[in-house]
Amino acid sequence: MKAILWTKYGSPDSLQLMDIPKPVPSDDEILVKILATTVTAGDTEMRRLKLPLMLSFPMRLYLGLLKPKRVTILGQELAGIVEEVGKNVKSYREGDQVFGTTGFGFGAYAEHICLKGNPNEVQGTLAIKPVNMSFEEAAAVPTAGFEALHFLRHSNIQVGQKVLIFGAGGSIGTFSVQLAKHFGAEVTCVDSTRKMDMLRSIGADHVIDYTQEDFTENGQQYDLIFDVKTSRSVFDYKRALCPNGTYVTVGGKTSRILQVVLFGFIFRKYKFRMVGYKPNKDSKYIVELFQAGKLKPFIDKCFPLEETTEAFRYYGEGRFKGKIVITLEHNGGTL
Repeated sequence: MKAILWTKYGSPDSLQLMDIPKPVPSDDEILVKILATTVTAGDTEMRRLKLPLMLSFPMRLYLGLLKPKRVTILGQELAGIVEEVGKNVKSYREGDQVFGTTGFGFGAYAEHICLKGNPNEVQGTLAIKPVNMSFEEAAAVPTAGFEALHFLRHSNIQVGQKVLIFGAGGSIGTFSVQLAKHFGAEVTCVDSTRKMDMLRSIGADHVIDYTQEDFTENGQQYDLIFDVKTSRSVFDYKRALCPNGTYVTVGGKTSRILQVVLFGFIFRKYKFRMVGYKPNKDSKYIVELFQAGKLKPFIDKCFPLEETTEAFRYYGEGRFKGKIVITLEHNGGTL
């Protein structure tokens, strides 16, 4: 089968298209023919492995000191068709259309992958794909959609709240906008010029172009600020946060994480939180919203598997809107 092998740490050039043996599922696994996958922040960070020393060294010990050996195929999200089922798997059968995540095993940049039929949190998520959801849409949902849902629920978002999403035009951001609107919030989105029209199209009540206006200086205050971009000092947000308001961030550099902890300790009337992602298996809720027309992945561009390197370069430019999808062909055509 064809696969994109991760040959070294560093640039997108480390991703090489190669032919490797097709995997064989064990008794508790299913073999999935992958039809779509995506480029994620996790794949990009793993590829570069540019992490603080306290994280990068243990990761290199696990993966391989000089080059990746334990994990050689990246890719976290996927959608495809079950091709073979292990004898102990009862939840799936051949021909099922599925979508989900690979967990810490990665491996979605390939024509086939073996996944546990009943995965635990470390092994990812897996669910039946709705008939009215394309494979490209299904691949774009699991990581960003589940993360956005997890972060907003953890923030205790309420009907009528004024919510600002900084970095609203990316993968997590576009899901967050739609979910926040579903939960009854008044949503202000902050991102770059080229994403303004797209943000309006997915339901934003207000948009702010950060290249033209500083949302921390315009006098507006918000009950909840969800920081997806993580590019500003935490201390800047105090001006834009209502008393007793909540600031939630997906993380960022170590120095920034320490800022969140320090700020929350000093200014007790504000709730400053860094929310760790816990794998969310609430695919049923996400699917129900999709089928009701209340949630839809925004796909910027699709690349064939052979152009995975170009897909990562495009991601690295930071101009993409929503998700970047990688499609796979089998026997001469995309299924």
